[in-house]
Amino acid sequence: MVSLLDIIGPVMVGPSSSHTAGACRLGLLARNLVGGTPERARIELHGSFARTGEGHGTDKAIAGGLMGFRPDDERLRDALEIADREGLDYVFDKASLGEDAHPNTARITLERGERKAVMTGASLGAGRILVTEINGYKVEVTGSYHTIVLIAEDVKGSVAAIATILAEHEINIANLRLTRKERGGDAFMVIEVDEAPGESVRDEIRTLPWVRWAFRLDKVSA
Repeated sequence: MVSLLDIIGPVMVGPSSSHTAGACRLGLLARNLVGGTPERARIELHGSFARTGEGHGTDKAIAGGLMGFRPDDERLRDALEIADREGLDYVFDKASLGEDAHPNTARITLERGERKAVMTGASLGAGRILVTEINGYKVEVTGSYHTIVLIAEDVKGSVAAIATILAEHEINIANLRLTRKERGGDAFMVIEVDEAPGESVRDEIRTLPWVRWAFRLDKVSA
């Protein structure tokens, strides 16, 4: 179904929904992985992002997203100057991320204190995004829901235990996807929820002995 948003695009600072709004949302999602505005960032731009991104403001949009600016924030126009003033150490590189990568793809590597994260995602048009990889694990995250992503040992009852924690906090699961490379190995979970989980929910999930790591990703699009 085609929505009105798909036709007229999101409310945003221009010029391009793909190169600006979508790119900003990729930055917004990525900053969650290190708990806020990173200290250092390397952004690798692929395809159309690499060829025309600077002219379309992709660099400003991603930097702004990393600092928490949303697509309609007028500060996006000056995001690189603001990043310089705020001490964000960033670099943009052109890269080839493979023939299967969407033309508007970025790989974002972040550091904040002891936290490090790598996220790959694409801007699909009309401000829509799709994150395809986090820390080397294949994912499908759209930013349309509040999301919890985690790596855990493939043990019996793991899904039920996490669902119980969410239920105790009155958080409803909208979608849950689980992938694993082999039985008994690591399982990767993407849990999209209707209500925003607080950091306490994430921290409670992290206390489960078989959870290796867990992140909370804010909703960034309608």
